[in-house]
Amino acid sequence: MGDAAPDFYLAFAAGLLSVLSPCVLPLMPAYLSLISGISVEEMQDGQGDTVVRRRVMLACLGFVTGFSIVFVVMGMGAVAAGHLLRTWRAEVFGFEFGFSQIAGVAIILLGLHMAGIRPIQALYRDTRFHFPVNERSFVSTALVGAGFALGWSPCIGPILATILTVASQRETLLQGVVLLTVYSAGLAIPFLAAGWSIEHFFEAFKRVKRHFRKLEIASGVILMGVGVLLVTDRMSALNSRFTFMTDFINAAERALQ
Repeated sequence: MGDAAPDFYLAFAAGLLSVLSPCVLPLMPAYLSLISGISVEEMQDGQGDTVVRRRVMLACLGFVTGFSIVFVVMGMGAVAAGHLLRTWRAEVFGFEFGFSQIAGVAIILLGLHMAGIRPIQALYRDTRFHFPVNERSFVSTALVGAGFALGWSPCIGPILATILTVASQRETLLQGVVLLTVYSAGLAIPFLAAGWSIEHFFEAFKRVKRHFRKLEIASGVILMGVGVLLVTDRMSALNSRFTFMTDFINAAERALQ
């Protein structure tokens, strides 16, 4: 599992970058309001209030648990599909290619979309499942998180598709589960940070929003780079850059056995 260390870094970074999608970052205050039952104005007026902080934080914990479960299940499916598709090869005009090459080309196109160079209109859709939340509890907010994960899938598709493709290259189901858990952790951190420090969230939100376009372009460039590595079968070349993580990953694997 030590060879998978670069993939874990990539998955965590991808989770953080997923927050930059048009249906996540701009709407974060609205999400916090929906899951906590506290209006945006009340959160801003009650900054530093312990009761407000606790209520928003508990709601965030349920929310991230819900979407994490959905993404981990997707990762398990990606590993299973990868086992079926990995050995498939085809040849056209003397050029041999397989699933990795097709996925790599798709990810390059998604990177172009993310950077705004070649937009794909279908990926701007936000098809969230709306669960009525009358009495907010951990379970109800987890259901909302699961529904949002399913609805987010088209919108965060470029980055999520990249990580699911990487997961499909893994040998074991456990590796796929861990990879998507790491991805979910990266996506969860901004929500948990917002819930824990609601008094600083709105100020930081305004600052980050000003650089939204630059961050989108950087994300697109990263995706295109991953796509090129997949097309050229060079994903393993990242391993040499993270050899210092090998002992840590091996120790984690032994602890899970």
